[in-house]
Amino acid sequence: MGFSKSLIQWYLQNKRDLPWRKTTDPYRIWLSEIMLQQTRVAQGTPYFVKFTEAFPTVHDMASAPEEHILKLWQGLGYYSRARNLHATARQVAFEMGGTFPNSYAGLLKLKGVGDYTAAAIASISYGEPVPVVDGNVYRVLARYFGIQTDISSSGAKKQFTEVAASLLPKDDAATFNQAMMEFGALQCVPKNPDCSVCIFNKECAAFLTGRVSMLPVKLKKTKVTDRFFNYLIVKDAAGHTIVNKRTAKGIWHNLYEFPLIETEKEVSVDEMSMIIGRYFADEKPPRPSGASRHGGTGSPEEGKASPAQVAFAPKSITLLHPERILHKLSHQHLSIRFWEVEFGNVLSNAISIEEAMKYPFPIVIHNFMEKHWRV
Repeated sequence: MGFSKSLIQWYLQNKRDLPWRKTTDPYRIWLSEIMLQQTRVAQGTPYFVKFTEAFPTVHDMASAPEEHILKLWQGLGYYSRARNLHATARQVAFEMGGTFPNSYAGLLKLKGVGDYTAAAIASISYGEPVPVVDGNVYRVLARYFGIQTDISSSGAKKQFTEVAASLLPKDDAATFNQAMMEFGALQCVPKNPDCSVCIFNKECAAFLTGRVSMLPVKLKKTKVTDRFFNYLIVKDAAGHTIVNKRTAKGIWHNLYEFPLIETEKEVSVDEMSMIIGRYFADEKPPRPSGASRHGGTGSPEEGKASPAQVAFAPKSITLLHPERILHKLSHQHLSIRFWEVEFGNVLSNAISIEEAMKYPFPIVIHNFMEKHWRV
């Protein structure tokens, strides 16, 4: 039995019962594929259900404000996907009459849709014989055929796409593509796969030569930057607080946060208290120990309560937790501390805690709010 037939047979016996596998609707296939980029199925499934309930059609999503999309997406990460999701929904609903392009080439013209997503939608929704190539596919093919090409190299994608295309049954591309992804997710996993029960252990080049842990080859390492964030949770005499929208490009674009001071390193409680005091008292505070007012998050006023609006120096400054919170992103590790900054007067630009909780925040901030405010 050939590779493709064996793989499809395995898939039909072992596939998970997932909501997007019960339809060929391109809207739902598109939604699931965008959500599952950089996201595990177990994490993404509840979001898929939540989104399809909130937005049964692409028109519903297109008509919603972006902040609603971001709020529902909160916790799924890689928020550019959510912004692209909304832009694509508007593109399909308002420029294409609500109908998705019915070909791989047409789907590639949609915002946020690349080769992999276009191939998945085209094959699953329309039966077009185009192969999908993602991390799971790289891994399965590299191990089975013993391919030692660096998957981060410029020519890898073309090579692996050609191999996948040579295996693709033209009359059942949808099942084959889903089988490849499922096999990589359940059986041919990145670390410590159970090769003893693998259907391909008699042919797999990596298993037969003892190179399972060495394939696929990926030489390019991700450079990680360490950053130190200090969020200022303002509390005025009415119990209200201040939040700001991150409008600059970069992480968490268009999400909300508390006023932020980023430092080049972690500073002592006493020194940070002095920095915070000057932050509110002076429009252009000095930068001791490498402190920067906004950490490159946007315009000079972004993330800062205007001195004219604050009007008074803080009554008290308190570190809300002794240990920093480490939040890992793909290219950045954020060391985060939250400080309560209390004022004895009512601030004109402050909002209630209940109102603040309605905005979309990065999940690390949202979790902190839930824990300390328990609204």
